[in-house]
Amino acid sequence: MRVEIKNITMAPVFEGVQLCSLNDSGTIQSRTESLLRLEVTRGDKTTCVTLLNGTQMVYQFTVGSETDCCKAGKRAFIINVHNNSIMLVFQSEHDMSAFYNMVKFNKAIVSTTKKDSCSVFDNRTDESSAIQYFQFYGYLSQQQNMMQDYIRTSTYQRAMLQNSIDFQNKVVVDVGAGSGILSFFAIQAGAKKVYAIEASSIAQHCEVLVHHNKLTGKIIIVPGKVEEVKIPEPVDIIISEPMGYMLFNERMLESYIHARKWLKPGGNMFPTTGDLHIAPFTDDALYQEQFAKTNFWYQNSFYGVDLSSLREAAIYEYYRQPIVDTFDVRILVARSHKYTVDFTKAEEKDLHTIDIPVKFTLLSSGTVHGLAFWFDVAFKGSNQTIWLSTAPTEPLTHWYQVRCMLRSPIFAKAGQTLTGRVKLVSNSRQSYDIDIDLTVEETGITSSNSLDLKNPFFRYTGQAPNPPPGMHTTSPTESYWNTLQGTNNTTGPVSNSAATGAIMTNGLMVNDDGNNRGHLTTPSNSQYYALLTGNVNNVSGFEYDNYANGGSPMMNTYYNTAPLNNIT
Repeated sequence: MRVEIKNITMAPVFEGVQLCSLNDSGTIQSRTESLLRLEVTRGDKTTCVTLLNGTQMVYQFTVGSETDCCKAGKRAFIINVHNNSIMLVFQSEHDMSAFYNMVKFNKAIVSTTKKDSCSVFDNRTDESSAIQYFQFYGYLSQQQNMMQDYIRTSTYQRAMLQNSIDFQNKVVVDVGAGSGILSFFAIQAGAKKVYAIEASSIAQHCEVLVHHNKLTGKIIIVPGKVEEVKIPEPVDIIISEPMGYMLFNERMLESYIHARKWLKPGGNMFPTTGDLHIAPFTDDALYQEQFAKTNFWYQNSFYGVDLSSLREAAIYEYYRQPIVDTFDVRILVARSHKYTVDFTKAEEKDLHTIDIPVKFTLLSSGTVHGLAFWFDVAFKGSNQTIWLSTAPTEPLTHWYQVRCMLRSPIFAKAGQTLTGRVKLVSNSRQSYDIDIDLTVEETGITSSNSLDLKNPFFRYTGQAPNPPPGMHTTSPTESYWNTLQGTNNTTGPVSNSAATGAIMTNGLMVNDDGNNRGHLTTPSNSQYYALLTGNVNNVSGFEYDNYANGGSPMMNTYYNTAPLNNIT
């Protein structure tokens, strides 16, 4: 007879599970010859575990807050059911860890909180999306991908260490802790205790790291969602890495803001604010590339089948995909518009619909193919403000940049005004539907598009982005040889980068001067745009450190090796 529980949600299925019994002397005996499929059904107060051989139920039991259970080795789990001990042996450590965290999560929830039938997270999230999301972040390989983004990881560590006064003997909560790397940084900065909240199975690996680094009791793993778990005390500071593509994707910012329910009055959040930057761009090559994909559907005899009736649907689908890659900053035709979110003040509902009016004065003439997006976040500590930037002028991060294309590009001239709005509407797939409307005020030409941020096109290839065509006003060949002649007196071949003393940043030549610096003294946006318009009389040189900057590094690359007065 199946156990009946109410308000159930389905969890992932585990294949290839071996069911064994343990007698009073500890002898292990297999109960079935076949490997079984294990299904987990999570309810309000219990977790129901069902083992099936094909469609036939072999064994079923429930796990509640009082159930005795424990891990045994790396792949086994022992549970005491009605005074009988059974052992489940999983195919992999990952499966066992995932199952263990489901059981541990349910026990923690039942023992610490009286849940409603649905949490805030459950109300806003499609069940299948949540399962896929937490499975994805449960893999060590995905954690490694984020940890190896040295811009991201180093900036977080520096922000905390440079503001150690904000962490000394303080209680911290880490939202979506993952591997726990931010929790370790908080301890390095002097934190007394860190509650590391993590809903995916990576929580088990995080616990191993904490134990191995002898921080048990200082970093406390709390398995579960921030909307559903409880911690026993208020906290002084909240840390997290909640940003997705275009800042808002994955909707983790809402969970980050939700955690303020534990924050003491006057407490801080790292990061503190987030700036979404939006700028119009021109890129004929990208537009033609997307359009060319649809030609497949123009065939009227594909193995004898006429596909042409689907070409319009293909065009619609391809242009609904945001493009995730990087680009040469000179494709931007206007200064970016900034939309700021203060995480210490914003409410979760503020992120359900984000309506951003935009207005741009074009700095160059050409075809506007869409809008480019990137973000900067600021860690505003007591000692120093540290910025993490994903701008196209900065070293590349795993967030890249995002471009949303217009289905019908619009032509505009320098000095004309481009107005419109960007509207992001949250959906239950932990993402946003994007609507873009743009108008050239002087001509009345309009264009719009709707895009699905959940389904981006990952275009980045590892190659440096090409500069936009038509940027040369003198012969590049002559300029190259003249540069060599002016900087090297030898007759043998020399490196171009050595001759110009430059490094590559996102494919852009930036003066290095031997110090690996690429920022202007002043952290404002004005220098870059002065270069873009040719007004360079007041632009100074390099003395601006990447990590110690006290203002946004957005768009501060100084083209010291370029003929500045010819940039248009």
